[in-house]
Amino acid sequence: MAMIPNDTLDACGLLCPLPVLKLRKRLKSLGIGEVIAMQADDPAAIIDVPHFCAESGHDLLSATDTGGVQTYLIRKTL
Repeated sequence: MAMIPNDTLDACGLLCPLPVLKLRKRLKSLGIGEVIAMQADDPAAIIDVPHFCAESGHDLLSATDTGGVQTYLIRKTL
């Protein structure tokens, strides 16, 4: 069963650290337990997004790469 995110963030075309900064800002508007889907094409996002989730305590539910665009599903926990 596919998870339907509560919000989406298109960070394609943005370079480090902008994808994570925009993700952090967008997460503030979500309720605890809600999920955001973020797309990014910055090669650094592969490292930055999981690190951000680990440091901030949010759950990285999945990370996929299709044609150079990464899609992350992140659940807000705090």
